[in-house]
Order: sequence, then C-alpha cells, then structure tokens
Amino acid sequence: MSFTLAIVGRPNVGKSTLFNRLVGKRLALVDDQPGVTRDLREGAARLADLRFTVVDTAGLEEVTDDSLQGRMRRLTERAVDMADICLFMVDARVGITPSDLVFADILRKRSAHVILAANKAEGKAADAGVLEAYSLGLGEPIRMSAEHGEGLNDLYTVLMPLADTYAQKAQEDAPETDVDLSVEEAAASDQVPVPTDAKPLQVAVVGRPNAGKSTLINQILGEDRLLTGPEAGITRDAISLRTTWNEVPMRIFDTAGMRKKAKVQEKLEKLSVSDGLRAVKFAEVVVVLLDAEIPFEQQDLRIADLAEREGRAVIIAVNKWDVEEDRQAKLKSLKESFERLLPQLRGAPLITVSAKTGRGLDRLHEAIMRAYDVWNRRVSTAQLNRWLTGMLEQHPPPAPQGKRIKLRYMTQAKTRPPGFVVMCSHPDKVPDSYSRYLVNGLRLDFDMPGTPIRLWMRGQNDANPYKGRKKPGPSKLRKHTGGRRKE
Repeated sequence: MSFTLAIVGRPNVGKSTLFNRLVGKRLALVDDQPGVTRDLREGAARLADLRFTVVDTAGLEEVTDDSLQGRMRRLTERAVDMADICLFMVDARVGITPSDLVFADILRKRSAHVILAANKAEGKAADAGVLEAYSLGLGEPIRMSAEHGEGLNDLYTVLMPLADTYAQKAQEDAPETDVDLSVEEAAASDQVPVPTDAKPLQVAVVGRPNAGKSTLINQILGEDRLLTGPEAGITRDAISLRTTWNEVPMRIFDTAGMRKKAKVQEKLEKLSVSDGLRAVKFAEVVVVLLDAEIPFEQQDLRIADLAEREGRAVIIAVNKWDVEEDRQAKLKSLKESFERLLPQLRGAPLITVSAKTGRGLDRLHEAIMRAYDVWNRRVSTAQLNRWLTGMLEQHPPPAPQGKRIKLRYMTQAKTRPPGFVVMCSHPDKVPDSYSRYLVNGLRLDFDMPGTPIRLWMRGQNDANPYKGRKKPGPSKLRKHTGGRRKE
C-alpha cells in the first residue's frame, strides 16, 4: 500500500458508493438517506495497477459541539490529517452549497493534496454543477459517476504521479534490513555504518496508550512539538520527526497507542494501530515504552514480539520511574518478568526513565546506540567455525532415528539483524532446542544481547551417487543376479 486516500464531503454525495467500487466489495452501507456512514471505514483499494488504502468518512457537517454530528466531524478531520491524499466529493446535480465552500477552505489548510470530484455527473443535468465546482479553487474537477463507474480513468490519471511520489518517499524512508553479505564481507568483520543527515538512525517509540510516548519525545527534542495530556490516545497517527540527539542524526516515530483489539472501538483507533505497526517496519531500533505501574501487559508483549519478528533491535524502557517508591524491588521484579515473558529478547536492555523530568535519557541514548551497533554486528567466518567446533565438543547434536547430524561449516549470510547459515547433514532433523542452544551461544560469546538472531540450517549434496534414485524392484534384482535369488 503506497498511500492513503480519504474520501470526504457533505453527507449523501456518494462517498460510500465510490469506496465500495474501489475496494470491490459492498463494505460500506449505501442509502439515499444522508448520514448513514457514522464512523471511518478502511479498505484495500485497487484502481488498475494502483494499490492503496482508502478511507470512507462520515459526511462533513457544520457543527463543532459534542453532538453525534460534532464527533463525526472531528473524526473526519482526523482522517484528513492522517491521509496522504483527500478526494473531496461534491454533488454535481445539487451544485456547490455554502457547506462545500466551508469544507473546501478546511481542506486547503489541512491537506497537502486535494483532488476535487464532481459526482453524479452523468447526463446534461449535471453540467452546470460541474462548471460551478471550479469556483472552489481546488483545480479542475473530475467528472464522475461512482454508481456507474464513470470517471475512474481520470481519477487514475491524477493519482498516478502522486502514487509514484509516495512510493519513492516510502522507499527512501525504509531502513536497509536483511542485508546480504558477500563471501568477502562474511570472511572479515567490518565497521558499523554511521548515521548521517541523509541516512539518519530510525527509532520508533511504541507502547500502549498513555504510557508517555509523546512526552518522552518532547524531552528528547527539547521542545513541546507533540500534543500531550492525561487522556489516553491523544496521538492518533504515526508522526515522524527529525532531530540530532547527542550529535547523532535521528528520525523518531511517535506512534498512536496500541490497544487490544477488543478495546479498539473507534475505527480511527484501528487505523492508528496499523499506522504504529507500519512505524515498526520503518524503524531500525524500536523502543517499547512501558508504564511502571502496569508493565508487561499482554499488549506490551505483543508489541515487543512483533518488533523482534520484524527483525528490529529492541529496547524496553520503563517510564514514570520518578513516582516509583521501592525502586530496587521493582527493578528486580521487572527483570525477572522480562526474562520469563520475553525469552526471545534475552539480554535486551531494560532502561528506567522519566519522560516528565528527563531522567534516564542519557542511558536510553546509550542503549539505542549499543542496540544499533549489535544489530549491525558482523562475525568473520574463521571466528564462527572455531566457535562452532567448541560448541559441538561441549554439546554434540542429537541423532534422531539413529541418523547422526554433522554440522560441517558456518558463515554469516546477513546483517541488520545478524543471520547465520550452518551447512549440515539432515537439516530438517535438527531440533529447535539445538538451534536455540546455538543462538544463545552466539549471543553470549559474540556479545549480541537482545538483537534478533536468525539461524538457518542448510543441507549439502552427499557424494552418494544413488541418492534420490528409486530402489531396484524384485524383477530387476533377479535380472542382475542371473534370475536366481541369493541364498
């Protein structure tokens, strides 16, 4: 998905009809009665060869109070802020209303890219409304009929160059991960790449709502750039901020709080969760921020596990440490819980901070840089094979079904995160417990705590010329023995 398109406009102009056409399913309710759509609906859209996320919004109405319409309006405004492109839809048969003028003004201020569409434009009755749409000052309107599928080619023509721009931006922002090493690179250790202004270190701060993510980033930036408050879930989308922290260029992603699915009531919050997951994919180092009062809830564990599965360096930061009374006992309890609940992140740093006062930020910076260093770690082939010999002597692999497993050779195939290949006989017979034994040994002996480590077992071709051939049948056996069975 290269970009997000929000369809906005007054009630009953045909937004849900277009949404259904783009996603290819009747996901949104459609009715002549205005105001049927009351929340946000997200779908995977397809338009020729374009793939993008489309958001159907409630109709914009001129209300600002806490009524249902007021809440629907705020929801829609949030969708506008989150979307890359807004498709502003007007009714060509009705013409431009005072409300359309108000909303056009809002979109000019809030959205970088606005596409104007005059819907229900089939037939001559809509000609006057299409011409009137020029008065909104949003460029040439696309004449379309969402119900009959007219005007989609024109929409594609407008979206195509924007899609290319967002795809290029996504490619530029995406970190280099799972980097293959050549034979020469694997043979020798190398320097860790230094973050630069062109390629800053990318850090995502993730966690449950109200853990203090935005407050922490404001402390790092040294200014109040992000909205904070006691209410959970103020941050609704992933926000990327550039900064230089202790002379290291960084791009920091502040993400919306991730809640359990059962608690994600608003559609907007569901969008925020997917946005947070996207931020993890764009990061090199992920800081999982916990609340000291309620650490290691199920959702915290899922977030940390997601970051590990995505192959990112992970740091656990415990916030609100300034209000903790018995710190020694609490820290001991946290470390025990961490080792028990997240064994796949054994050795990852656990840092205590106070986003409110700024205490612990220097330790957090050191932990980020160290995690980045380990994530880029390279071990030479010679070192690995000397190490493998020692591990085999200490604990040889088992012989399942009497088949002896020979581990012959080991090399590093990838970095960011480190990935290793072991050439062996019967790779499918190597038990998971033995692979874990090797991974834990790598962590300990090559000083790679916390970072995800990938280990692949690969088979080698045996010298047996009959391997893979069928056994000769009884008739062939008799033929070779002169038609007589051997006694």
